[in-house]
Amino acid sequence: MRAMLFDAPGRPLRPAEVAEPKPEPGQLLIEVAACGVCRTDLHLVDGELSAGHTPLILGHQIVGTVAGSHRRVGVPWLGWTCGHCEFCRSGRENLCDRARFTGRDIDGGFAEFTVADERFCFDLPPGYPDVQAAPLLCAGLIGYRALRLSGDPARLGLYGFGAAAHIVCQVARAEGRRVFAFTRPDDSAAQALAGELGAEWAGDSMGPAPEPLDAAIIFAPAGELVPAALRNTAKGGIVVCAGIHMSDIPGFPYRDLWEERTLRSVANLTRADGQALLALAPTVPIETHVQRYPLDQLGRALHDLRAGDVRGAAVIDVRAAS
Repeated sequence: MRAMLFDAPGRPLRPAEVAEPKPEPGQLLIEVAACGVCRTDLHLVDGELSAGHTPLILGHQIVGTVAGSHRRVGVPWLGWTCGHCEFCRSGRENLCDRARFTGRDIDGGFAEFTVADERFCFDLPPGYPDVQAAPLLCAGLIGYRALRLSGDPARLGLYGFGAAAHIVCQVARAEGRRVFAFTRPDDSAAQALAGELGAEWAGDSMGPAPEPLDAAIIFAPAGELVPAALRNTAKGGIVVCAGIHMSDIPGFPYRDLWEERTLRSVANLTRADGQALLALAPTVPIETHVQRYPLDQLGRALHDLRAGDVRGAAVIDVRAAS
């Protein structure tokens, strides 16, 4: 089968013909139709996160069909948990000490076939074409979990308006929340998309908000946004860091955190998050905005993501011709 392989940080991904994977008991063999490109893939390519093995097939927003059937499934970042540790037993499997992750520890979806633990696969709602469904499986799930952990904000700030923010904006607006989008000052495309999706204001991520926020979610992996978001947050507000990796957070005065503001992170996802979001998506309805790339153009997709040149989410259409 065709696949794109990651060998080491700093080296370009390479196309290769590799053996089709063989499912073990409890696993599904999935013919991949589409796989979303995530900033986590960039963190692995850049060596900011460690790969479980090399060569590795990246990709953890997988949509495909179970081989030999018409069953369409999605495969997310969380690929396996032990089920026995204190976190698994307390409903916090996203923090499992032995968790294995798709596209990091387990070969992922930038290939024509993949295998996945059936317990960690989701049946997908009808009405979403494969390419449009893929971003729901990480960008959507992390955004949804971050929103749930932000309390019940009437005024929500979203820092970095990419794949995750453009999905969570739609959920927040459907729930009646007011959304404020914070982007790079020159990112007119992201600001325009935010306006199209219901944000009432979009502006400079390092600048002041037009009014105090009840909560802010930071999707951009830039530590300097943490103090900026805290300064824009009202008393008792919550700032959620939603990325798996972030640059160092600079020092800031205690008064920016005082008055019962909360700063917290989000780690991974649970299967309950996935079930809840996928049930919710058709009712909003969430519309994903995607840029398609063929499999052998994964390197270009990563380049565009790094440069901020993706409007919405980048998705590899595995079946598309080069």
